[in-house]
Amino acid sequence: MPGRFRNILLPAILWAAALPLAAASPLPDFTDLVEENSPAVVSIEAHAAPPQIARRHEIPKDHPLFHFFEKFFKDPPAGRTPWSAPRGSGFLVSADGYILTNRHVVGNSEKIVVRLQDRREFRAKLIGTDEHSDLAVLHIDAEDLPAVTVGDSSRLRVGEWVMAIGSPFGFDYSVTVGVVSAIGRGLPNENYVPYIQTDVAINPGNSGGPLFTLNGDVVGVNAQIFSPTGGYSGLSFTIPINLAMEVYRQIREHGRVTRGWLGVRIQDVTHELAASFNMDQARGALIAQVLPASPAMRAGLREGDVIVRFGDREIIYASDLPPRVGSAAIGSEVALELIRDGRSRTLQVTVGELPGDAADRPLADVAPPAAPLGLEVSDPTEEERQELALGDHGVVVRKVMPGPALAAGIRVGDALLQFDNRELEGSQHFRALAGKLAVGKPVPILLQRDGVPLFLALRRDPLPEDLP
Repeated sequence: MPGRFRNILLPAILWAAALPLAAASPLPDFTDLVEENSPAVVSIEAHAAPPQIARRHEIPKDHPLFHFFEKFFKDPPAGRTPWSAPRGSGFLVSADGYILTNRHVVGNSEKIVVRLQDRREFRAKLIGTDEHSDLAVLHIDAEDLPAVTVGDSSRLRVGEWVMAIGSPFGFDYSVTVGVVSAIGRGLPNENYVPYIQTDVAINPGNSGGPLFTLNGDVVGVNAQIFSPTGGYSGLSFTIPINLAMEVYRQIREHGRVTRGWLGVRIQDVTHELAASFNMDQARGALIAQVLPASPAMRAGLREGDVIVRFGDREIIYASDLPPRVGSAAIGSEVALELIRDGRSRTLQVTVGELPGDAADRPLADVAPPAAPLGLEVSDPTEEERQELALGDHGVVVRKVMPGPALAAGIRVGDALLQFDNRELEGSQHFRALAGKLAVGKPVPILLQRDGVPLFLALRRDPLPEDLP
């Protein structure tokens, strides 16, 4: 290579070869993080006494089952009780012995044993639990204990590195790492927790343990996994620490947890339902039922309203609403933006206190495809009116034929309450409204099934005489 080209090309080649090395970010080193924070993590054994079972010597020898018990059941050694001891994890949030863990780890245990990294063991006292968030607060009688640094889960970003420490399958102080996969994830039957989703390996025994950031701050309580096998499959879910610390505060101060409540049954808005409500896109929480004497009823909310904003927070999915309502101050006045009859409007609602099991819970998703109309209905009998609590309106589905009802998910025995946002006065009224249904335009149907209200979208496809 001539000297003049060598002087130009060689530095350029070396510079290009160094680019990937300079641009690549080194993987994080978790060693110091583990050493500094492991002492604040605890292993938990929750002992529950089994049901009382007759001992072999308590069964008379002439009893027909004596030989069965003699062969298959052995008495425990003298002085020992046959305890079962599920394992879990937790972490110290204060130097005077308060511990956060999952409710399902401790359950209704008769004895809870907490073990520290230095192998000290303590009998723990259960201070309180919260069913809706699956959290529990324990206390051990000790001082000057190592406690975690509580972070701010609202500042987490998708893709951020995180680390878990726990006792999977009883292997204490196991460390697993990964990244945040999603934030604010709603799960079926979990109404009040906007979960952090990660790909950190979590297995039985990790429950109740902490999730750390690279700064050493705890941002969540590892709670559950989604798996077809029962073991880790790449989907782990963590309770945000901001929510967990609010539960912790209420349990310590009041012994129980209170939550805001609207008094509505809600469901997601499918694309078909959005079209039937004249909405430009599928979003929000569709109200399928307004409970009597509830804050929602007092505020003037109706079945068929779609809540798209609660205070300053946008509602994209139905699962977005319960955590917002649950964390709202009881007695506070909140502005609700909703879609009614295709138009946006704002109502003020005074948040009530969640009474027992009356949660603002999303209903099961239904994905009704479009199809042509076809079903038979009749007026309910007096017995059906009383059994279904229909009052003086509604019709009962007697037969479902191939067509819109079958495709939309309507079933025999369903009680139809509304058709295209109009309360059904009877079977003749239903037939009149169905006869006027425009081709291709989906309409909302409110029905009641097994005591639960549900909206479906019904679309009439063109019949041969409707085609050009």
